[in-house]
Amino acid sequence: MTTSLSPKRELWLLITLAGIQFTHIVDFMVMMPLGPQFTQIFGISDAKFGLLVSAYTFAAGASGLFASLYVDRFGRKNLLLVLYVLFALATLACGIAPSYDSLLLARVAAGTFGGVLTALSQTIIADVIPFERRGRAMGIVMSSFSVASVAGVPLSLFLAAQFGWHAPFFAIAATCGVLALGAWLTLPALAGHLEHQRSSPIAGIVQVLRDPNHLKAFVFTALLMFGGFAMIPYITIFITANGGFTVQQVPYLYLCGGAATLVTARFIGRLSDSVGKAKVFSYMAIAAVIPMLLLSQSAGFGVWGILLVTTALFIGMNGRMVPGMALVASAANPQLRGTFMALNSSVQSAAMGAAAFVGGLIISRDAQGLVQHYWGNALVGVVATVFSLMLVRKLHLYGAPSSPSAIK
Repeated sequence: MTTSLSPKRELWLLITLAGIQFTHIVDFMVMMPLGPQFTQIFGISDAKFGLLVSAYTFAAGASGLFASLYVDRFGRKNLLLVLYVLFALATLACGIAPSYDSLLLARVAAGTFGGVLTALSQTIIADVIPFERRGRAMGIVMSSFSVASVAGVPLSLFLAAQFGWHAPFFAIAATCGVLALGAWLTLPALAGHLEHQRSSPIAGIVQVLRDPNHLKAFVFTALLMFGGFAMIPYITIFITANGGFTVQQVPYLYLCGGAATLVTARFIGRLSDSVGKAKVFSYMAIAAVIPMLLLSQSAGFGVWGILLVTTALFIGMNGRMVPGMALVASAANPQLRGTFMALNSSVQSAAMGAAAFVGGLIISRDAQGLVQHYWGNALVGVVATVFSLMLVRKLHLYGAPSSPSAIK
């Protein structure tokens, strides 16, 4: 069920999806460096800030579960545009939120619509791009994370510093409007999957959940998310409280990490296609463990030392996600891919939210305001990473050559 596009149309499709992912990622990521400001402005605890992050991901998880009922029953393009416009409106609501409670509700709305965008983008990639080029395609789309880190988050923080924390959300919503118009004008219909309709959406869910390979892929996704989000939401809080960073220096963390991953993401994508997606995932997951552990002990490293560690962490985290998401998309039965990816989005978001919530429960503050027990967050991330390494080679990949060496 692969849609054939010319190389030029294929590249434009990937760039469009990368742009949509860019706004979605900036909207999610900008909450984390704004953490110190939110805790002061709203007078909330670190745990309540963790709930602000988790609310988005829990809503995205519930939305993904609901989306599994309808995602294969509409053309990919039309569904993508509707969800993206609703996401833009929810982001605008974040910008006009006057209180913690209203911001929390707006984040739930943004998560509800935004959470499905990633699953839908990955579904489109798997529908259009053959297995042997899927790692490269994921590398292009996931370079949006790098651009978000290099440009999106620092620019958002600049806007927040100049015009208040509301400004980044207004800018993101405006960018979404421009990209939605571009997607409407340029994307193909992407409706080939409608030729294989099932009698009931529930039947599709049941078929997905009956497949042991799909269940393994869901567990693998959950472990990927736990491996990162037990730590990531609290990096800014830790380095400003314990590491000597000022609020003005925080954008350098994202600038350095994003610039590094901008270089490495596409290289890792191509390497995944030539060397083997599971093998490259394993290398990058192991590479991510070292900076995880170092970051939790980096309070005395100084600004430059911490930047070196966080940049290595960005490279490792992003590097494992490129082949990891290509593996997950390839683990789906092609005739059930939309439903599978929607359910996988639900698992992914729920795991992110649970990891952020658990991370908020682990850390605490002492009488001087220093963050305590961040090493516990790192330990959770390392354990999840080890289990993902044990599971990755047990996935069956549709479209892969039959020889074991092809998927190693």
